[in-house]
Amino acid sequence: MTNEFLSKEEEIVDTLKTIFDPEIPVNIYDLGLIYEVNVDDDGKVRIVMTLTSPNCPVAESMPEEVFEKVSALDGISHVDLNLTFDPPWTKDMLSDEALLELGLL
Repeated sequence: MTNEFLSKEEEIVDTLKTIFDPEIPVNIYDLGLIYEVNVDDDGKVRIVMTLTSPNCPVAESMPEEVFEKVSALDGISHVDLNLTFDPPWTKDMLSDEALLELGLL
């Protein structure tokens, strides 16, 4: 993978860090809701994400926000967003930053 595409992945991660779960004051990336971010040579992005639960009140709006924000980035030609609940999200997926923010570290 070239540095150009690594920086594109970092740009996507930075964008994902601007999206917050409305019930938890932590961004979705540090919450561990993003399982995979891949960018190919043509600017096609594949994101695999989950929600804190299948009954999450933002089950429709949050993936839509992820899709729209990532699609709007320069150099992105297509976004394939997959929502999964396997493996199910647990508190163990929180980043150290999230644990600190929530007072759990």
